[in-house]
Amino acid sequence: MTLYTQQSKNIRKTWLLMSLFFVIVVLIGFIFARIYNNPNILYFFVFFSIFMNIISYWYSDKIVLSLAKAHHVTREEFFELYTIVENLSITAGLPMPKIYIIEDGAPNAFATGRDKKHSVVAVTTGLLSIMNKTELEGVIAHELSHIGNKDMLVSTVAVVLAGFISIISDMLIRGALFGGRDNDRENSGLFAIIGIILAIIAPIFAMLIQLAISRKREYLADATGVLLTRYPEGLAKALEKLQNYSQPMKVKSSAIAHLYISNPLGTGRFAQKTMQLWSTHPPLEDRIKILRSM
Repeated sequence: MTLYTQQSKNIRKTWLLMSLFFVIVVLIGFIFARIYNNPNILYFFVFFSIFMNIISYWYSDKIVLSLAKAHHVTREEFFELYTIVENLSITAGLPMPKIYIIEDGAPNAFATGRDKKHSVVAVTTGLLSIMNKTELEGVIAHELSHIGNKDMLVSTVAVVLAGFISIISDMLIRGALFGGRDNDRENSGLFAIIGIILAIIAPIFAMLIQLAISRKREYLADATGVLLTRYPEGLAKALEKLQNYSQPMKVKSSAIAHLYISNPLGTGRFAQKTMQLWSTHPPLEDRIKILRSM
């Protein structure tokens, strides 16, 4: 897979996710309308789906940064970090992204934003404390590669859409159990059953949205990042330090876990087995092995 085919795939995936979100929300709206025997509910859900798609595209980065509890910083506050990001951005031919800091002792980082002109790189204070310059350059180059490859668009949109589907699912199951008109018990009972089934399926669909984000994007970001730094060992050593740090982040959300360069839930034995089954990230040891074979 090349850089350009990855970019095209990510754009197609973003539109596909937004289209699927529209369909499933309208379907849920249809069930609600039948339960309450009120067609206006369907119109509301159509409007809601369109509105949420707009929000997920234009404001998803702000939602992600809020969930991560990240705050914007300037060159004066973090001069070395700012300089590294600036130099690598020039090398990659990308506009300078905004830099955000997460006050957390666990080393980690992610990129977000809808396009390269509205991109953000966020790192934890823990990452800055344990990485030397070449290792930090490796991590930043990896995150800038996600921006160049347009990975963060589909990843960030997935966070918002999956979250809203889970919220709608909860609304639906409450409406299915307690809604409906007395004069249409038979129909409302039927659609209540359908509503409960959809309510169970919706969170699974939300999880599948996140799992649809291919693990290949991490391998490609590693390779593209190495092209920027010309030093595979820098990123390899950084990934080793991330692998050896077993404590989870203080502020962690499964909704944005796939954005980070490493598992924010910790690297204990149980977490490792769980993440291998469900993670959008390949194991760190595999990535390190590939980097050292370059």
